[in-house]
Amino acid sequence: MGTKYTIGIDYGTLSARALLVDVNTGEEIETALYEYPHGVMDTFLPDHKTRLMPDFALQHPQDYIDALQFTVTELLKKTGISKEDVIGICSDFTECSMLPVDEKGIPLCFQERYKTNPHSYVKLWKHHAAQDEASQLNQIAEMRGEAFLKRYGGKISSEWMFPKIWQILDEDPELYHDTAKFMELADWATMQLTGVERKNSCTAGYKAIWHKREGFPSKAFFKALHPALENVIDEKFNPVVIPIGSAAGQITKEAAALTGLKEGTIVAVGIGDAHAAVPAVGITEPGKMLMIMGTSTCHMMLGEKEAMVPGMCGVVEDGIIPGYYGYEAGQSCVGDHFQWFKDHCVPEAYEKEAKERGIHIFALLSEKAEKLRPGQSGLLALDWWNGNRSVLVDVDLTGLIIGMTLLTRPEEIYRALIEATAFGTKMIVETFREYGVPVNELYAAGGIAEKNQLMMQIYADVTNMDIKIAASPQAPALGAAIYAAVAAGKERGGYDDIYTAANVMGKVKDLYYTPNKESVSVYQSLYEEYKKLHDYFGRGENTVMKRLKKIKENVYYVNER
Repeated sequence: MGTKYTIGIDYGTLSARALLVDVNTGEEIETALYEYPHGVMDTFLPDHKTRLMPDFALQHPQDYIDALQFTVTELLKKTGISKEDVIGICSDFTECSMLPVDEKGIPLCFQERYKTNPHSYVKLWKHHAAQDEASQLNQIAEMRGEAFLKRYGGKISSEWMFPKIWQILDEDPELYHDTAKFMELADWATMQLTGVERKNSCTAGYKAIWHKREGFPSKAFFKALHPALENVIDEKFNPVVIPIGSAAGQITKEAAALTGLKEGTIVAVGIGDAHAAVPAVGITEPGKMLMIMGTSTCHMMLGEKEAMVPGMCGVVEDGIIPGYYGYEAGQSCVGDHFQWFKDHCVPEAYEKEAKERGIHIFALLSEKAEKLRPGQSGLLALDWWNGNRSVLVDVDLTGLIIGMTLLTRPEEIYRALIEATAFGTKMIVETFREYGVPVNELYAAGGIAEKNQLMMQIYADVTNMDIKIAASPQAPALGAAIYAAVAAGKERGGYDDIYTAANVMGKVKDLYYTPNKESVSVYQSLYEEYKKLHDYFGRGENTVMKRLKKIKENVYYVNER
């Protein structure tokens, strides 16, 4: 049959990456990158006049279409591989990133009347402006004794589908009425290739409260939220869910012209970006946690039973690997955390030194921070610059650094921020263990895991666990390519199950990080202090962070008026 290939497209927060993979060996043949021209819109719409309210985080769907066209055609052009030998394609996406579309699947923001309406654009995963709706949803679900709530750690996040839909209904009933479907971007991207809507079980389960055995929440529940939401599933949200690894359809004539792929090429249903990375490191069994580390971090686990873990982002049967319960937890601010520090806190002298030495500023910060011993700075931080996803599920929490003096150096703050994210991960690991989901091995993937040796060593020391690193710098895209090979099936040159495909195509590096015993002891003491701060500010004893945020919002609204 000859060599066959699949393509995985990883739609990230700021860019899309496409990866061409040899199905027979898992070799990564070529990559292509497309940076979104509109980026993340959190202050103004593209007209540069329409100002966005606090906690909005939007994107422009045209960026995704342009990314699809550029990256796939670029892969074929760079490699010279025949389109006849590409047997499948699959997209993974940040989630929940949702979009209101018309009856043809065209985004409402493409319409002239809605170009200046923020609610017509993509609400990115880190859009937190639906917190009021999320809080009400959780109160009503708890009051009604809804069983689904425990499967999501006791809280549905403002980042998820239905709070965002409800926000649109609350703030713009006309746009809600004009919306034919609210779509997860993983499904919408797939629809651009096949021409038909197919809802994938991964994002439906983790971000839209779908359960394999029980389906979506009842009409009575949605009616209790708002009378207009009673029939939201049947009227504005396709209730038919397709398992991951399944074929969503085939490349249409129009999509073939757009991408250069052969008409009829198999398209797998979409999947969440973090979930796609699991088979990319060869994980197909319980007890192994994968951290996908980027602007945020997602923690993925497989389990043999459905356990109720406080603060987890969800447990979904067959949500990651068929035959197991897939668990998700996460931290909302990791790479974003360090980018903030670089952009706003690094002195000019450090920038100058990095430039003179011809190294990146992060390399300089890491070099200086690496010379510090654990605990030497006297600093401790809470990693809540973008709220807390797990285990507190509270976007209204904010960051904190304690222990600052006039002698505090930039590298000490930088290291404290790294340590804070490591402590956040340890909190997640310990919570899973406490509630019956064993974490025996730790894996990491993503740009940070690939590049930041200091950070990975700190994580090994804080968690007191070995950390294995994904061999691919594009783990989500590789995972998507693996699912594409499964959707294509053995007859076309792919695989009939994810276990075989992951065993052949997934991989980790030979080198891994091991804990330093002396550092482990110090970090355990620091972690005990972290837990005290975590509970004091995060569990209601001192709500100063929320009070400050409310004062800030009130001042903002006064100024706007």
